[in-house]
Amino acid sequence: LWWMLHPPAQVPAAAAKARQSVFSIKRILVPTVGLPYSERGVELACRLGDAQKAQILLTYVLEVPRTMPLGIPLAEAEKEANDVLERAVSIVKLHGLPSQKILQRARLAGEEIARIARDRDVDMIILGIRSEPGLRDAILGRTSDIILRHSPCEVVIDKLPKGASQEG
Repeated sequence: LWWMLHPPAQVPAAAAKARQSVFSIKRILVPTVGLPYSERGVELACRLGDAQKAQILLTYVLEVPRTMPLGIPLAEAEKEANDVLERAVSIVKLHGLPSQKILQRARLAGEEIARIARDRDVDMIILGIRSEPGLRDAILGRTSDIILRHSPCEVVIDKLPKGASQEG
C-alpha cells in the first residue's frame, strides 16, 4: 500500500533517453600508445562500460611512413605495441570486462581508428589526450582531429589535468 501512495518521481523524457543511450553502449574502442593519458582512457572506458559489461577494444596503430611499404618488418615497434596492449588488457581485467587487442598498420592512425570503429560497429571511442598543447598550440593533435572528423560514433575526450605527468 505504501508504494501506491508514494509513486517514483517522474523523469523527464530527455533524461530517460540520455540514460538509455548510455546503457546501450556495448562496444568501446580505446586507442592507446602506452602513455599515462592513453592508459587513463582505458580506465575511463572500463568505468563507463562497467554497468552494461561492454567489450573494450584496445587499439594500437603503427604508423608506417609513405616511403616504406606497409608490410615492412618492424619487429621492435611491434614488440612495443604488444607490450602496450598487454598493459591495457591488464587494466581491463581488473574490471572483469571482455577485451580484444587490435594491432594495425596504417599511414595515418586517425583514419585507421575511424575505419576500425566503422568495421566493428563500435558504439563509442574514448580518446585520452595530452594536457599540454602541441608545437602549434593546438589542443588536439593530428590523430585526435582525424578521429573527431571521421568517427562513425560518439567520441569522448579525456584530457589530463595541466601539470599531470605526461610520460610513463
